[in-house]
Amino acid sequence: MKLKNVYIRFVRVSRIISFVGLCCASLLNLSCKTTVEEQKDTRPNIVFIMSDDHAYQAISAYGYGLNNTPNIDRIGKEGAIFNRFFITNSICAPSRAVMLTGKHSHINGKVDNISPFNWDQDNFAKSLQSAGYQTALIGKIHLDGLPQGFDYSNVLPGQGQYYAPDFIENGVKKTIPGYITQVTTDLALNWLKKKRDDSKPFLLLYHQKAPHRTWMPEEKYLGLFDSVKIDAPANFFDDFEGREAAKTQEMSILKDMDLVYDLKLLDKEDELQTHYRKNFQKQYGRMTPEQKAVWDAYYNPIIEEFKSMDLEGEKLALWKYGRYIRDYLSTVQSVDDGVGQVLDYLKENDLEQNTIVVYTSDQGFYLGEHGWFDKRFMYEESFRTPLLVRYPKEIKPGTEINGLVQNLDFAPTFLDYAGLDISKDIQGKSFRKLVNGEASEWRDAVYYTYYEYPGEHRVKRHYGIRTDRYKLIHFYYDIEDWELYDLQKDPYEMNNIYNDPEYSSIQKELHENLKELREKYGDSEALTQENLDRYLEARKKK
Repeated sequence: MKLKNVYIRFVRVSRIISFVGLCCASLLNLSCKTTVEEQKDTRPNIVFIMSDDHAYQAISAYGYGLNNTPNIDRIGKEGAIFNRFFITNSICAPSRAVMLTGKHSHINGKVDNISPFNWDQDNFAKSLQSAGYQTALIGKIHLDGLPQGFDYSNVLPGQGQYYAPDFIENGVKKTIPGYITQVTTDLALNWLKKKRDDSKPFLLLYHQKAPHRTWMPEEKYLGLFDSVKIDAPANFFDDFEGREAAKTQEMSILKDMDLVYDLKLLDKEDELQTHYRKNFQKQYGRMTPEQKAVWDAYYNPIIEEFKSMDLEGEKLALWKYGRYIRDYLSTVQSVDDGVGQVLDYLKENDLEQNTIVVYTSDQGFYLGEHGWFDKRFMYEESFRTPLLVRYPKEIKPGTEINGLVQNLDFAPTFLDYAGLDISKDIQGKSFRKLVNGEASEWRDAVYYTYYEYPGEHRVKRHYGIRTDRYKLIHFYYDIEDWELYDLQKDPYEMNNIYNDPEYSSIQKELHENLKELREKYGDSEALTQENLDRYLEARKKK
């Protein structure tokens, strides 16, 4: 009897132990699940969209009325639009080097398009990659060498081509059929869909070639703006009085825009023999027979009309402007399409709320202002650049930012959003608090440099300072000239007031501020000479 009672008690105790064990196991399992949930990486994804030479005037959100870019506008409507975003050096490769490093050109070493870029130095992608982000670079970067800081890269060699573009995928070169803007978008979407690790936050640099020269539109957009009346800017026939450096440039639509290379007048009779005709023939030769047929059907009548008109002087300048601006805007339309495709993907895959989306350009561009195309000068149209940012978790829809922001600020901003320390040698500032409305103070001036002279387009070397209202520029090397502008009274920079007695105190103050900025950013006359020597040596080798 006693044995039976002992056995019954043993069974009961065993069942209790078993039940307690199951409860503990369940609680442990629940705890593990909670821990996993707590450890899930919730840092924001970053999609950094950059086009090339996209003027703020050609984004409808900025209100210039030239075209309609609903997808790019959407970023600003659902987030923030920056009205005073500037470049530190308005030329392709140096601008991208500043964007990556957060350091001015004279510090990161990429002062022009010719000298090499040192990928071994720190960049924000490397920092994010080391901190657990999955990183990708797709499209144009215009910096020689294998990109560092990216788990995946598929980039254009140099400037790239509009049709049947070459790409370098993780170091392997290949030609991809199609139109460059759509190809770049497809590659970006393919990475998002098939190559991305869902367990990690990601950084995607999605960089378009368009609307860079030679402004070759996608077939479906040929003639898109032909029925639209587009007037030349009010200062199209600028005489550059009081601005000596502006007189020697080679960016004139009338004098320097190539009829074949830029305006597509590749006549079958070979009568239009221009300086860059052969360069355009190479680009045209990349098209398929079907693409050429569509292209010829559109451009041949234009070629015949032009040859029959015998234009010169102002009439020729205005005709060239009309062709240029319509081709330029047509290439922008494909860029906007791609932005829409990426935004739609993020929304459809529940990535919208936790993804920072940035749209910008590597610099601004002249759309006929001063009679010009291209960039380089510190004048507003090339110095000022579009920037729109969306991040639903922190940025209120319809936010407008009027602070002086530069491409110098991208690196620290991305590091800030990712929760990483910002290295003391980074010269930019995070604009996270500025866009959130939490910044108690912000910079009151920005610094600019341009080095690539003597060189293409012959824009003189210069540096300068811009404040909220004024701009002071120093042109040097084979010229010694200063320019001062009151941007409130003279927004199109037509009147150099450097020697105006009324502005003598402003001039003195700006000189002092410029000196302080050069010291702050580590620039000097000695470093300027060193960069010049390096550039001239690189030109000789090229």
